[in-house]
Amino acid sequence: MMKRYRCAAGALLVTLAAGCSLQPVYQRPAAPVSAVFPAGEAYKTAAVGAGSATLPAAAIGWRNFLSDARLQRLVELALQNNRDLRVAALNVRKVQAQYRIQDAARYPQVDAGASASAKSTSPGGSTANANASRNYSAGLSASWEMDFFGRLQSLSDAAFEQYLASAYARQAAEILLVSEIADQYLTTLAYDEQLAVTQSTLDTAQAAYKIVKLQFDTGTASELDLRLSETTVEQAQANYAAQVRLRAQAENALVLLVGQPLPPDLPPPVRLGAQPILADIPAGLPSDLLQRRPDILQAEAFLRSENANIGAARAAFFPRISLTGALGTASTALGGLFAGGSSAWSFVPSLVMPIFTAGANRANLDVATVQKDIGIAQYEKAVQTAFCEVADGLAARGTYNDQLAAQQRYTDTQQRRLELANMLYASGTDSYLSVLTAQTDLYSAQLALVTTRLNRLTSLVDLYRSLGGGWIQRTGDESRQATSAS
Repeated sequence: MMKRYRCAAGALLVTLAAGCSLQPVYQRPAAPVSAVFPAGEAYKTAAVGAGSATLPAAAIGWRNFLSDARLQRLVELALQNNRDLRVAALNVRKVQAQYRIQDAARYPQVDAGASASAKSTSPGGSTANANASRNYSAGLSASWEMDFFGRLQSLSDAAFEQYLASAYARQAAEILLVSEIADQYLTTLAYDEQLAVTQSTLDTAQAAYKIVKLQFDTGTASELDLRLSETTVEQAQANYAAQVRLRAQAENALVLLVGQPLPPDLPPPVRLGAQPILADIPAGLPSDLLQRRPDILQAEAFLRSENANIGAARAAFFPRISLTGALGTASTALGGLFAGGSSAWSFVPSLVMPIFTAGANRANLDVATVQKDIGIAQYEKAVQTAFCEVADGLAARGTYNDQLAAQQRYTDTQQRRLELANMLYASGTDSYLSVLTAQTDLYSAQLALVTTRLNRLTSLVDLYRSLGGGWIQRTGDESRQATSAS
């Protein structure tokens, strides 16, 4: 019977040493969005063709999505040199080290040490009869908190989830950087095309001004026609100067994203109208975003961390048991420190039971519980934001093709209108005001056409990012873990 009791006591001790967890059982909150993305006239799917894909965005490499060689080179440079991305990677390393510090508290701590002390006593205050004593010691000491109620394990779990959250934040930063480079590059292309339109308009206006000026000098044109023609020239020159400034600022923003000056040997750019960007990536279901979007995974990691903190706050209500021991040698003479019979040891178990903390433990538990509720709301907001971004992207993809086609037809119509206005003015059947109005409307239509092309392309890039694309380089590559070093 005694042997059986000893076995039972040993089993109980092992169980207690293993500890138990007071963490609530984690359950992912239900996604506060519809089970499917919106449907309707704005969300019609483009016909499957050369610009379509059957793989989800997360499985499509950014080199396959962005086929412009110049843009690919810019993205490659940005991934190597962008400082925000570098800081995000360093934050992962920092939080990982913090997790290792917290996790180390679960294990025994062993130290080696040596000490020497000397003491002198003088009976009666006479220094002649002073007695001196010396003590020398050396050995190992160990301490260990037995985590019976999982306090240290909960703190370690919370730190680990913080580490995962930092890794997902880095992944989100890299995906965002790919889309930002693409958007900014496309913006510079748009300014180039707008500059070309303005320069062409300016050349036409200057040529027309010379003709009207000659007619005015010969008395066949009124001063009103002359001033109207001059107005067109000055307005075009003002627009050109503004666009030159905006183009330079756009390139400066691109340089900042890339993290270094643009190399002179970049491949030639591809015009907006010929950009080879995949136009039709399957959206899947909103539930797919829970595994694809790193910002959602980051929010969930924070939530799991807060859930673990509740376990640590609960464990604070229970006793903390620590074991402290030392083993070494001690002697009154340095030469006898390692002699026979000089060994010394100590074993000091301790138990601390909270009796009265003025409500501090209860307040800590309340803080942990409220913080988890905050984490739930933040997670749900991240899901809703992702759903909104994808829905907006799908609406843009479903409507921009029609808008672009209509804008192109409108521009062609304005071009023909200008030709007719010039013919009527040359024949003397209409005033120069009709030519000026037609020329101004054509110029506005041409700029709007460039803007529409830009918005269509950037909306496709943003949809690719919203669906979780941009983490791998090439389609078919094995997806890297968020915690990977590169």
